[in-house]
Amino acid sequence: MAVLAAVLTTACGATSAALGTPNDQAGVGAGSLASAGRALPNLGRFPASLAPTPEASQSPTQAPAPAPPSVTPSTVVLPPDPVSAFSVPPTIGGCSVFPSDNAWNEDVSGLPLDPNSATYIASINSTRQFVHPDFGSDPTYGIPYTVVPGSQPLVPITFTAYGSESDPGPYPIPANAPVESGSDRHVLVLDTGNCHLYEMYNSVKNSGAGWSCDSGAVFDLGSDALRPDTWTSADAAGLPILPGLVRYDEVQSGVITHALRFTVAQTQNGFIHPATHQAGSANTSLPPMGLRLRLKASFDLSPFHGESLVILTALKKYGMIVADNGSSWYISGSTDTRWNDTDLDQLKSVPGSAFEAVRTGPIQH
Repeated sequence: MAVLAAVLTTACGATSAALGTPNDQAGVGAGSLASAGRALPNLGRFPASLAPTPEASQSPTQAPAPAPPSVTPSTVVLPPDPVSAFSVPPTIGGCSVFPSDNAWNEDVSGLPLDPNSATYIASINSTRQFVHPDFGSDPTYGIPYTVVPGSQPLVPITFTAYGSESDPGPYPIPANAPVESGSDRHVLVLDTGNCHLYEMYNSVKNSGAGWSCDSGAVFDLGSDALRPDTWTSADAAGLPILPGLVRYDEVQSGVITHALRFTVAQTQNGFIHPATHQAGSANTSLPPMGLRLRLKASFDLSPFHGESLVILTALKKYGMIVADNGSSWYISGSTDTRWNDTDLDQLKSVPGSAFEAVRTGPIQH
C-alpha cells in the first residue's frame, strides 16, 4: 500500500505550527529518500512509548454515549460536494504530502471489512469507549511542526537510543524549533526546498550545535517508499507523524483529504503497511500497528457541525491509522490556539462502536 502522504501548506521561511501534548509517540515512515537539494539518510526508529493525554480515561463500564453537546455553529463551511475535493492530496508549504495514490490519501470508504474488525474494536473499547481530540486551543496540547525554506542550515543530529533504525543527519532543524510537550518531545520539520519531512523523538537541543534524540526519520513527501520492515521512526509504528495530524488550516477550508493518526492502549506484535514496526504483545485480539479504521457509513452526522463535522466527514472516507500505543481513541492534531474547544468537544460523544476496521493488507511480523 502506498505510504504516508503529508501536506504542508506554508510559505518559504521558517514557519511554526504547534501541536504538542502529552499524547503518544507518533511515527514517521520513510523509505528511500531521493536527494532533492539535500542528501537523504536512511531510516529507522524505536519501540512504542506513549503518554496519556491530560484528560482522564473513561471506564470500560461507561454509560451510553451522551448526546452531542449543543454548540454554536462555527464559521467552517463544508463545500457543496466534499467528495470531489478529496481527490487532491493535502499540501504544506507548497509541498504535496505524498502522491495522490499514497496510503495516507486513499479513500477507504469502499474497502472490505477486516474479518477481525469486531474483535479489534472490542479490544480498543476495553479501556476507553469514546473518541477524544488530542489537541485544542491550549498551546501545550497537540503536536507542533515547523516549515522551513531550503536555505535552512543543516545541523548535526546525535541519536541516543535507536540510531541503527534512524536516518543519519544532518537535519535542517532550527535552534528554536517547537518541541511537543510531554514525554514524547517530538520535533517535526518540513523543508520546502526538497519537500522532505524530518521527524525526531525525545528531542533535546544540544548546548552546542545540533540536537540529540532517541530516533529520527526522514520522509520524501514525493515518494510512496516505506521505511524498511521492522524499522521504527519518530513513531512506534514506523510511520510519519505530520501527514496524520488534524491541522487547523485544512479544517477551516472545510475538508480533510487524508487519513488521521490515532493511538490505542495496546497493540499486537505485528504491523500492516504502511506501518513498518510493531511494539506489542503476542495477543492477536489486539490491533496491529497500521490498522485502518473508518467511521461507519451509517453513523449519523446530522447532529454535528463546524470543526467536528469536517473531521468526522474525513473519518468516513479516509479513516484513521493506529500509529502508537497510548490512550485509546485519541486522535492527534496540530498545536494551534485558534482551535474551538467547545466545537471539538462534540467528538467526545462519538463511540468507538461507530468505527470498523477495514482490510488494507496482511499483518507483517
